[in-house]
Amino acid sequence: MKRILTCTDGSSYAHSIYHYSAWAAKHLKAEIHVLHMLDPLHEDPLNTDYSGSIGLGARTVLMEELVELEATRAKIAQKRGQAILEDAEERLREAGVKEVTTIARHERLSDSIEKYDETADLIVLGKRGNHADFASGHLGSNLERVIRSCKHPVLVASSTIWPMERFVLAFDGGPSAMKAIDYALSEPLLKEMECHLVCVGKNGSEHENALRDAEFKLANAGYKVDAELLDGNPYKVISELIHQDGSDLLVMGAYGHSRIRQMIVGSTTSAMLQNTKRPVLLFR
Repeated sequence: MKRILTCTDGSSYAHSIYHYSAWAAKHLKAEIHVLHMLDPLHEDPLNTDYSGSIGLGARTVLMEELVELEATRAKIAQKRGQAILEDAEERLREAGVKEVTTIARHERLSDSIEKYDETADLIVLGKRGNHADFASGHLGSNLERVIRSCKHPVLVASSTIWPMERFVLAFDGGPSAMKAIDYALSEPLLKEMECHLVCVGKNGSEHENALRDAEFKLANAGYKVDAELLDGNPYKVISELIHQDGSDLLVMGAYGHSRIRQMIVGSTTSAMLQNTKRPVLLFR
């Protein structure tokens, strides 16, 4: 049975994370493992130097109080984590998922994702977590490291829930893009959706031949496919397209070998994810 790893911290993205996890479980006939990390606190009072000119006696009292405070905060974090997992299980079962397992760990997701990725067929997580700066549009701190670490597909949930009837597949002919094509051909996740296959490049280039070959394979597999070769900046072209053509999902390789790579690596990855309100399915 296929396994979906659903990562949650109870942020405002939780409802869409559970929705898209349930959607994927239905199509893949998969079980869901919900993972909540009891992440180390951003500010650890025990590792902060409060001594300054404080006398020995006062410093000892202060440290005792800080230890007590830290223990209280740890208990609150554990109870909150338990509540998050119970809520996740309830919502997933209400959505029709029969096989749900919940897991709590004292780790950082970005440090530990590789070992969980080994036993997962798909990873689902939100664009932002509880510690993201929504005012500046900052992406979740774990997101890019998780994407770079995972060998299996990563579905980045949007805050808005879309009907998942049509997807844009950003194609450059590179290994990760071919992995996305192979997944669409071999796995049932996208089979009920229409496909808008897009390559950004020059007419008559090797990209065009690869695009037509990919279009042929997808059509033979039963997809309704629109294929386009467009000129321009890959990031701008695909960002505009995903908002204009009524698609519900962006599918793309996490690393490429052409200009499309610019929208995956470094700050342009963040820009791509920040500027689309659709979920994004990424392949390495």
